[in-house]
Amino acid sequence: ELMRAHGRQSVVYGHYGEGCLHLRLDFDLLSKPGVAGFRKFLEEAADLVAAHGGSLSGEHGDGQARSELLSRMYSREMLALFARFKAIFDPDGRMNPGILVDPRPIDADLRVRHAPLAIEDVTVLGYPEDRGSFGQAMRRCVGVGKCRNTSGPGVMCPSYRVTREEKHSTRGRAHLLAEMINGELVTDGWRSEEVRDALDLCLSCKGCLSDCPVDVDMATYKAEFLHQHYRRRVRPASHYSMGWLPVWLRAAALAPRLANAVAGRPRLAALLKRAGGIAPERDLPEFAPTPFTQARRDLRRRATGPKPLVLWPDSFNNYLTPGVLDAATEVLTVAGYDVVLPDRGVCCGLTWVSTGQLGVARKVLRRTLSVLAPYLDAGYEVAGLEPSCTALFRGDLAALLPGDPYAQLLASRTRTLAELLADSPVEFPALDVEAITQVHCHQHAVLGFAADEAALAAAGVRNTTLDSGCCGLAGNFGFERGHYDVSVACAEDRLLPAVRAAPAETVVLSDGFSCRTQIAQESGREALHLAELLRRALRR
Repeated sequence: ELMRAHGRQSVVYGHYGEGCLHLRLDFDLLSKPGVAGFRKFLEEAADLVAAHGGSLSGEHGDGQARSELLSRMYSREMLALFARFKAIFDPDGRMNPGILVDPRPIDADLRVRHAPLAIEDVTVLGYPEDRGSFGQAMRRCVGVGKCRNTSGPGVMCPSYRVTREEKHSTRGRAHLLAEMINGELVTDGWRSEEVRDALDLCLSCKGCLSDCPVDVDMATYKAEFLHQHYRRRVRPASHYSMGWLPVWLRAAALAPRLANAVAGRPRLAALLKRAGGIAPERDLPEFAPTPFTQARRDLRRRATGPKPLVLWPDSFNNYLTPGVLDAATEVLTVAGYDVVLPDRGVCCGLTWVSTGQLGVARKVLRRTLSVLAPYLDAGYEVAGLEPSCTALFRGDLAALLPGDPYAQLLASRTRTLAELLADSPVEFPALDVEAITQVHCHQHAVLGFAADEAALAAAGVRNTTLDSGCCGLAGNFGFERGHYDVSVACAEDRLLPAVRAAPAETVVLSDGFSCRTQIAQESGREALHLAELLRRALRR
C-alpha cells in the first residue's frame, strides 16, 4: 500500500531461505522533488516497520542510511543513553561521526553518479537501455560481485579470474568509471590514466552483459572511454594495426603470397609486430590465396528465389578462412536459401569499435547500411558467420547509430547460420561423431547457442558445449603487446585443458575466428566452424 501510494513498483529478490527479502526501488535522486519523495517514503516506511514492532536494521547496521530514523523506533531516553555510552569511549566524537548519535540527515550525503556535462555531452554511443545517458549506465553496478567468480560457470570476468585483482573485475572497473564521473578521487575525467590502466585488461568479451545480474556492458563503456581518452591524440600502435585491420587485409589480398612470405620470415615478422604493437609471442595469421568475395563474384547478383539471403562476408573469414563462407553457401543453398553477396565491399566496423575509434566505426557502418539498404528494402535476411560481427548488428548497432531505421532493420534481419537452418531445416545424413564446442563470448552474451545445439543434433553430432569461458584471444586483445600472458592464462583456465583432454577423433568446434586461432596456436588442434562440419554431413 505504501509503494502504491508513492507510485513505486519493485521486484522482490534476496535470500528467500532466510526470509530476508529485498526491494529494488528506483528513486529519482537527481532532482529536488525526487529527493524529497525519497525522504518521505523512507520516513513512512520506518513508521510502518516500527508500528509492527520491527527493526529498521536487517542484514546490516543502521549507518547513514537509517540513523536519522532511529527516533521512530527508540524513545528519546534510549537515544540519550546511546549518546552517553558512546561519549564514554569517544568524548571528542571522532569515531564514525554522524552515525547513530547526532546523525546526518538521510538525504544529506546521497552518492549519486550523475555525469557532469563535460562527460555526458561528448559521449558518442547512444546507450538505448539507459535512456541515452552514460551517467545512468554507470549507475547499473550495485556491487553484487558476481564478476569475482573464479571457479563457477559463465564467462564473466576472464581477466579477474587470472589476476584476482579487484580493479580487473567488472565491478572494479565500473566503480572506477563511477569515480571518474563523481570527479572527487579521479579528477582528470576522460584523460584518466588510472581508468585507462584498469580497462587495459578488459577483453571486451561482453560476458558481463549476459552474466552480470544488472547487465553491465563493460565492453561498450571501454569503447566509449578509449574514444574519449585518445580523442585528438596519438594512439597506441595496436589501434592503427589491428583497429584498421580490415583495410590492411584488403591491401594484403592484392598480393597474398608476398604478404605470407614476409610474415613467414622471422626477422621481418618481428619488425612488423614491433611496429604494430603486436605481441612477439604471436604467430601472424596466414592470408588466403583468394578472398571469398573475389572467388565467388558470381554471387554478386540479385536473388531470384523465394528465400533471398545476403551472406555477410566478414573480414576474418573473407581474407583468412574463406572456406567457412564457402561451406556456409553450400549448406544454406541446400536449405533453400538464394544466397548472394553484397554488390560492394562492406564491413561491420568491429575492430574500430573495440579500439575506441567510434567516429570511424560510425562512418564505416553508415556506408555499409547504404550498400545493404536495397537488400533490406527488398526483404532479404542477412546471414552472419562470425559471432562478433553478428552480435554487433544485433546489439551494439543500436548504440552506434541510434534511431537509424536501416540500423534497426538490419538488427532485426541478421541471423546466425543455425537460426536460418531452424527456419528451413535440412535432413543431414548422420555424421555419428563426437564434438566439443567453444562458444564465442559475444554469441554467449547476445545471440544464444540453442539453435546451434539443435543443428548439431540434427546432423548426428554428439556435442558437448563447453563451459569454458573466454578463449582469451578476444579479437585484438590477445594480439596486443603486453597481453599475451593474460590471454593464454584465460584460455588455460578451462578451454585449453578441455581441448587437450578430448580424444584425437573428437571434433573441436568454434565459430569465432579468434577462438579457432587461440586453440590452434596454443594446443595444436584445428577447430572447425559449424558450417564446415555441416558441409561434411551433406557430402557423406
